[in-house]
Amino acid sequence: MYLQIFLITFIISLVSTWVIMRLALKLKIVDLPDKKRKIHKKGIPLLGGIAIFISFFCGLFFARDLLLSGNLEVSHWLGFFVGGAILMLGGFLDDKYNFSPGKQIIFPILAAIVVIIGEIGIEKITNPFGDFLYLDVYKIPLLIWDGVVYNIVLFSDLLVFLWLLGMMYTTKLLDGADGLVAGVIGIGALITFLFTMTSMYYQPDIGIAALILAAACLGFLIFNWHPAKIFLGEGGSLFLGYALGVLAIISGGKIAIALLVMGIPILDVIWTIIRRLFDKKNPFKISDRKHLHFRLLDIGLSQRVTVFMYYLVAGIFGLSALFLQSMGKLFALVLLIIIMLIIVISFYKLDKKQA
Repeated sequence: MYLQIFLITFIISLVSTWVIMRLALKLKIVDLPDKKRKIHKKGIPLLGGIAIFISFFCGLFFARDLLLSGNLEVSHWLGFFVGGAILMLGGFLDDKYNFSPGKQIIFPILAAIVVIIGEIGIEKITNPFGDFLYLDVYKIPLLIWDGVVYNIVLFSDLLVFLWLLGMMYTTKLLDGADGLVAGVIGIGALITFLFTMTSMYYQPDIGIAALILAAACLGFLIFNWHPAKIFLGEGGSLFLGYALGVLAIISGGKIAIALLVMGIPILDVIWTIIRRLFDKKNPFKISDRKHLHFRLLDIGLSQRVTVFMYYLVAGIFGLSALFLQSMGKLFALVLLIIIMLIIVISFYKLDKKQA
């Protein structure tokens, strides 16, 4: 069944990507090069994220019986879907009308809120030093409907909100080289699938959803590999971070896996924010070519080599999560931080030398 669903989703992704590519060209929703951050040589159609969204949720529909075989309910998947649809709507409008950052952020915020309304939350997280940290201790009654009390679960809801926004903006800012975001998220989805297939953490509902996401990414990647024939667009770059972020939550708070896969991109975003604040600039209202993938391109690496390096790091550290316990995962995260610090210092010295 797993192989069948994977192939069906992959084919839907291929077909829908081709259709969306033709539609974007017809609507003239294309990304034009500017010789600064947009390094492609001609206008490339946007809206690719719509193809991933369509194929992903079509795949989930075909696997609907398995999706409800665990602890998840229809409300969880519905919240997942509606949040994604909001991102698609916002992404389409932004690709068409080029919104300001202040307007762009509205849709990720709404998507995260919808996920929380769908009762997707984190009950507890593993303490690397033993036992668990429970996040559902403080509840604030919000409303009573048909005899059921709906609460704001303070720490859980806040963590979900910040986690999803962080993941969405990580993939948004990572989307600067052909095949980079779709490939890294596809790797993360495959590792999540493998993790949930182990006997200790067996979760076939999450596993099939992760496998479907990987298939949707792979089908799109056929057209997005360098030289790309279509781009994710605003909605797609946000949706992929959103999707992996939600899967990390509903798999029982396995956030460490996503952190290991996305470690370097997340740290790059953190460094970008710190760097811009030191330069007395609003980190959320400007763009530059100082993200790690741009720096690698600027020193002469090709897009394919740069993307492969990201794939390699994501794969190695992601797969390590299959064999490491909580303390081992913590050490792996510390190692990622050390690697990122070495990279930052190296480029800093390079800049000083060239100045």
